[in-house]
Amino acid sequence: MRTVIDGIQVTASGELSCEELAAYVRRGQDKYGRALLSMDIKPDGEYVDISYRTRKLPFDRIRRITGYLVGTLDKWNDGKRSEERDRVKHAAG
Repeated sequence: MRTVIDGIQVTASGELSCEELAAYVRRGQDKYGRALLSMDIKPDGEYVDISYRTRKLPFDRIRRITGYLVGTLDKWNDGKRSEERDRVKHAAG
């Protein structure tokens, strides 16, 4: 059976009620949020196998600079920027 619940494409095999499918979709939305695109649900006796398909989300690179975890330096003041510029950079390896 194929259906759309809360904008999520759901493919289910076996005998599952609409309430059960909706509960599995809520679980997927809690776990993946807006990244969730579709779900495949397959009952297996007492258990249910669920496969999720999600959209790729961009991520920011985080580095440790002068003891701080930062993504970018754009919010740093002049003093902190000069500290970063003057630091000793070590070669990796």
